[in-house]
Amino acid sequence: MDGAELAGQVLYTWLTLVLGLILLPSAFGVSLGISEIYMKILVKTLEWATLRIETGVAKQSILKNSASVGIIQRDESPMEKGLSGLRGRDFELSDVFYFSKKGLEAIVEDEVTQRFSSEELVSWNLLTRTNVNFQYISPRLTMVWVLGVIVRYCVLLPLRLTLAFIGISLFVIGTTLVGQLPRSSLKNLLSEVVHLTCCRICVRALSGTIHYHNRQYRPQKGGICVANHTSPIDVLILTTDGCYTMVGQVHGGLMGIIQRAMVKACPHVWFERSEMKDRHLVIKRLKEHIAHKKELPILIFPEGTCINNTSVMMFKKGSFEIGGTIHPVAIKYNPQFGDAFWNSSKYNMVSYLLRVMTSWAIVCDVWYMPPMTREEGEDAVQFANRVKSAIAVQGGLTELPWDGGLKRAKVKDTFKEEQQKNYSKMIVGNGSLESELD
Repeated sequence: MDGAELAGQVLYTWLTLVLGLILLPSAFGVSLGISEIYMKILVKTLEWATLRIETGVAKQSILKNSASVGIIQRDESPMEKGLSGLRGRDFELSDVFYFSKKGLEAIVEDEVTQRFSSEELVSWNLLTRTNVNFQYISPRLTMVWVLGVIVRYCVLLPLRLTLAFIGISLFVIGTTLVGQLPRSSLKNLLSEVVHLTCCRICVRALSGTIHYHNRQYRPQKGGICVANHTSPIDVLILTTDGCYTMVGQVHGGLMGIIQRAMVKACPHVWFERSEMKDRHLVIKRLKEHIAHKKELPILIFPEGTCINNTSVMMFKKGSFEIGGTIHPVAIKYNPQFGDAFWNSSKYNMVSYLLRVMTSWAIVCDVWYMPPMTREEGEDAVQFANRVKSAIAVQGGLTELPWDGGLKRAKVKDTFKEEQQKNYSKMIVGNGSLESELD
């Protein structure tokens, strides 16, 4: 047997194993138990590694999660109470100390920019990209790490690349073919089959382990599904359990190819954030969707950008202005097995996917929540904040009032002016502090 025949035999055997043991079961939503065994071994290994690290640094405390604890302890009381101990009713020079303190706190550790970087881990997960804060490595731990590198890059990565290539190829081909059919119930059915099947294959390519909770509250047709946003993988996670009509930002590269294929089979809405006419198109599409109760639920990520899954930031009010039923969904990833956060300013889509595929796995919990509607006398902003709070509580995430657009833009002048107005009201005697003293 020459080299070409041997390579062909190896490739044939490899594809047969992939097809029989992974591809077909995942396409039908069936598990043979291989991933469960892998996860049990992985959990035991990481637990052992954590104990070894704790033994090696017994006199040192394990790093705490700065995303939830923080470097500094902040005083979250409002401006009136913060200044009440430094000043009377009139302006005093000591007021400068309060604003200087707040400014230094923001410089050392602000609440916003840390949400756009990867979440810090409590213990090392045997990935080089996360060992910055974990310096002690024993000989045994080094051997396990080397073995992990071999497994991730020589076994898991080729397997995942094969599955991803098959899944994406079938998705693009399938949606293109279905898109040639006239609009009918058959086209909708075939579109759902293609979306479900290919998304399940792609999730398996990431060694995805998803735990769905409260499935009785899954988004219904004619409704709007809103969820916190960490990564484009969020779409795969949710579509594995049901199909959606999606609303999102236009992308280029690999994401652009997938988006253009998707819209052929299903009326997804892709828009350019900077174009005002695109925003009006989205609002119009949402209103039309509300009027047709047999349409797939629309999936929207109101934050408008990816956050590192430690918090939920401001929800844009657009999807809450049109009425209808909102189906909140909370998504929480376990960073111990792999970082799902996409830092789009640092990595393109291909680089990001390679980082994910060379991690151990993607493990997450998805909570479907009871549907919510706008209450009488409640405006769109209040409704959006109420939904955001519910998602934050359910997912165990920190709720922040900041706009995720600060990832790419500066703080709006209106926000700074609001703080200045609050302070000026205190000076002239119209603020809340003056009222309380009276």
